[in-house]
Amino acid sequence: MSNIQSAFSDGKAFIAFMTCGDPDLATTAAAVRAAAEGGADLIELGIPFSDPTAEGPVIQGANVRALKGGVTTDKIFAFVRELRADVKIPLVFMTYANVVFSYGARRFMSACRDCGIDGIVLPDVPYEERDEFLPYCRDAGIDLISMIAPTSAGRIAMIAGEAEGFVYVVSSLGVTGARGEITTDISSIVSVIRGVTSVPCAVGFGISRPGQAREMAELADGVIVGSAIVRLLEKYGAAAPAHIRDYVREMKAAMI
Repeated sequence: MSNIQSAFSDGKAFIAFMTCGDPDLATTAAAVRAAAEGGADLIELGIPFSDPTAEGPVIQGANVRALKGGVTTDKIFAFVRELRADVKIPLVFMTYANVVFSYGARRFMSACRDCGIDGIVLPDVPYEERDEFLPYCRDAGIDLISMIAPTSAGRIAMIAGEAEGFVYVVSSLGVTGARGEITTDISSIVSVIRGVTSVPCAVGFGISRPGQAREMAELADGVIVGSAIVRLLEKYGAAAPAHIRDYVREMKAAMI
């Protein structure tokens, strides 16, 4: 069992997303620790990018603020290395292909391994192009996490059959961001996934309230929440970690 899959070994997993460096790396570090204290089972760390095509306005804003603050990929690697002194739950990067290409894919994945990252999500890399990154991930022991969207249709079994870490199920069409209602037939997607793999699946995009977390946790192995947490960071800044701890605790409790 990979380190990422251990996040799903004790009930339903709550996965928290935040953008590194929003509003600064010290606050991100405090937010990661607060989320872990609140019961998060895995943290997804966004590496800021100038054109985050999968993100809605909330996370786009976080990317802009982080980049304006001078965050770089090397600073984030050093930041994760410091986090790993006491944060033991799995950590996953979410970023874009150009960030990895510009750094050098082999060098990037080796740096992930060396600082303590367990996996990576690349939302702009389709399944058919994952082989551009997969060998470097395998060499470094980094799980390349697959995404399955409502539009994946007949490709779901193919994508899930080669999944590692966990399967990221996109709940809604479009970009990230809280939604009033999730209308996608998640149970049918999860059924196909479970028919071809034992790798756990978590649902993201649009989940922000305890009721939504409970509903999605009944269908899948975990839930992913990003925009609602990033909104707390935008609203409260350096004071956000305490609010994040309480929010994660409430969401996690709803999933039990």
